Amino acid sequence: MGEVLDTVLLLALPASGKSEVRKYLAWLDPQQCRRDFHMGPTVQLDDFPYVHMMRRIDDELEAAGRERVFFQSSEKPFRDTRDWLTLIELINEDYDDMTARRHISVPSAAEWLLDRLEAASRRAGLPARLGELPPEVRRELCGRLEEEAGKLLQEKLAGYPGSLEGQTLVIEFARGGPQGADMPLPPFYGYRHSLERLSPAILERAVILYIWVTPEESRRKNEARADPHDPGSILHHGVPIDVMLGDYGCDDIDWLQGNSPVPGTVTVEAGGRTFHLPIARFDNRQDKTTFVRDDPANWKEQDVRALHDGLKRALDELYRSRKD
Repeated sequence: MGEVLDTVLLLALPASGKSEVRKYLAWLDPQQCRRDFHMGPTVQLDDFPYVHMMRRIDDELEAAGRERVFFQSSEKPFRDTRDWLTLIELINEDYDDMTARRHISVPSAAEWLLDRLEAASRRAGLPARLGELPPEVRRELCGRLEEEAGKLLQEKLAGYPGSLEGQTLVIEFARGGPQGADMPLPPFYGYRHSLERLSPAILERAVILYIWVTPEESRRKNEARADPHDPGSILHHGVPIDVMLGDYGCDDIDWLQGNSPVPGTVTVEAGGRTFHLPIARFDNRQDKTTFVRDDPANWKEQDVRALHDGLKRALDELYRSRKD
């Protein structure tokens, strides 16, 4: 193993502190991050921007009198749970594009986005949807989404590192299941099904940093962070309550870890191979991360120390497990 962790899967229920941890890591001096957390400069992938754009597409279709494609309504979960795998297919594609430093130049970023979403959902086993839109509806939709899709494409290309050597890739996503659901969660809820869909090229280098909060605390923090004027923001978006209860009322991390034959890991079957991903928990049940939303000039020393020490313990554990 190298001096730093190669790939960290940053997993947690919504509003648990994932984005705040990413902001804190980016704020740290690189040498301190390497010394204390075994992490190089971070390269980041996240499926939330695609969730946001799926909702934007649906809202525009509904406003035009068309049927929604992805979600039951603006406040409800996915119509088809296979779209959780659509999101993983998009992460895999982003990873492939990034490692190949694939240049993307298109006449319309919105057309590019619709084509990507359609192709990813087909790989996830869904039928044609966006590809079945009448041409005039698609043109109108693309016109309304062009600016946002252009920003998404620009951010994707700007995130390409010169090389991943000496850097740490952080991949963030949240998964769960209905409140009160039995384990194992049914397809395609939870981390089990999404992890099984990740590219083996990601899994063979990955460890899991799980930010531990209760579903009740996740809902409280989600409500507190939500800014209706900034729904696409990583730090300030809010998840509708029906989604919090129906998709994130529980998760399957305890079940996955408890049923792994290798202690301290989550076992993933993917691409005809078996991966035992080391897992460590950052305990955020007593909130250690919300202060990061504020200006760093206002951070209190005791808050920084509690966050730093908690992360250090978890990442030390992951580094030792990879080294062993």
